[in-house]
Amino acid sequence: MISVCIATYNGAAYIREQIQSILPQLGKDDEIVVSDDGSTDETLMTIKAIHDERIIVLPPHEQLGSTRNFYNAIDSAKGDIIFLADQDDIWLPGRVKRCLQELGTADMVVTDSQVVDEHLQLLYPSLFQLYDLHAGFWHNLMHCGFYGSMMAMRKEIVDKARPWPENELIKHDWWLGMVAEKMGRVRFVADQQYMLYRRHDGTETLVSNSLLKRSKRSLKVKLMARIEMLNEISKK
Repeated sequence: MISVCIATYNGAAYIREQIQSILPQLGKDDEIVVSDDGSTDETLMTIKAIHDERIIVLPPHEQLGSTRNFYNAIDSAKGDIIFLADQDDIWLPGRVKRCLQELGTADMVVTDSQVVDEHLQLLYPSLFQLYDLHAGFWHNLMHCGFYGSMMAMRKEIVDKARPWPENELIKHDWWLGMVAEKMGRVRFVADQQYMLYRRHDGTETLVSNSLLKRSKRSLKVKLMARIEMLNEISKK
């Protein structure tokens, strides 16, 4: 069984297009688990209007923030294969099939993406090439290549990643990826792009003059995050 975990917050503009790109790739017994963080727009109404019994919208909860909201979705997932998905991207055909093939000999798979703007106009043909993303514990400690929207994993990795770190500097996707690097087998699939990775004003990664900025964090905060990650992962 596959569980696709989506953490939403005021994502009405793009969430229908995202979900409709995922559903055709799932089987009848798979699920999309949606954890909403108190959206004030029509996000939930838009999701429920799709009318597909595979979509599970979790009960309302206190506002958690992006990372905790994803953990909430993951904790409710029933599948033995877990995909993470953002609310504004688009999965290209064949993504699920390819990930399942790769997970036959890996514990986590990260697939490449085309970077597009809000209107789906191409900004960069490969996120892997743009940021030199690839597997490797020390590489990903210093230059995190784990974007949750591009990740799929066996449930065993999720189980090994618990309990979730309390430190807010350690994001959910980076944590899961580093646990997989230390305790499992990680594969970056670079020969084809399987997603449209949409960048717009509402995302945490900015687009400026066609050059992507990876993070808004200061150098000090980035250094603190890596120290905290190394401390947490050393306990595993």
